[in-house]
Amino acid sequence: MPSPTLLPAATDRVFPPLRLQGRTISFDAPVLMAVVNVTPDSFYDGGVHYDPERAIAFAHAAVRAGAAVVDVGGESTRPGAGPVSADEQLRRVLPVILELASAGLVVSVDTTSAAVADVALNAGACVVNDISGGALDPEILAVAADHGAAMVLQHLRGTPATMQRGIRFTDVVDEVIRELVARQEAAVAAGVDPRRVLVDPGIGFGKTPQQCVELLAAGARIAAACDAPVLVGPSNKSFIGALTGAPVEDRLPGTVAACLLARQRGAHVFRVHDVAAVAQAFALARAFEDVVPQG
Repeated sequence: MPSPTLLPAATDRVFPPLRLQGRTISFDAPVLMAVVNVTPDSFYDGGVHYDPERAIAFAHAAVRAGAAVVDVGGESTRPGAGPVSADEQLRRVLPVILELASAGLVVSVDTTSAAVADVALNAGACVVNDISGGALDPEILAVAADHGAAMVLQHLRGTPATMQRGIRFTDVVDEVIRELVARQEAAVAAGVDPRRVLVDPGIGFGKTPQQCVELLAAGARIAAACDAPVLVGPSNKSFIGALTGAPVEDRLPGTVAACLLARQRGAHVFRVHDVAAVAQAFALARAFEDVVPQG
């Protein structure tokens, strides 16, 4: 029996491309989203891109390496992190978003705040990436709808400060799907175009390491149940450390493996810190797919 294909995603769902910033984002091949943390305290690269000029340079380099979207955030969502005010988030991200959007890049704003999303979309962002799926500030759904923005709805129980306390799932995939569908229904009720919705199972957000693996392996099932492309963010997360013993600075091999295997299981979009490494891995996988088996 042939092994499941890595490219395209192993799912019978075919999703139409997204038109963003005058560009077409096709889900026929893996889509890379670059993480641009304009924060002093993110778990992996906090402070590295806190200076706007460094964040802008990093984003341009990520696009040259293969990123289709750059995801700019001004609030750390690491486990235990507290909230950052809308004014402070905007102070951090607005110069970066303005510059990147004016240069023609496809910019996503990573925020749970309707106020931040509104200003960011006015500044040229065209995607809202909300780790709470619109639950923490429901007005963000109407903001995305008013701007005609694409919306990433992630699964989260609680907040970053509380999500790792008392993790309880009977069947993590079933429950995450049900809760993502509920967030989709809320988004569509607020006016978001369902064709511009992506879903994210929330890898590392209130899940055990084994549950993270189960969700990464369930991309096709999630895509089918939600009827939406699936975005995953395994990059350098603690589940890789728990399963391999690797410290956070040495989790790139695990990140690459997680992305390849998640693609094989049906994911479409990959939010990562090191775009070049993951793009290289997908390019090699594509070369293997083009080889006709012998014998």
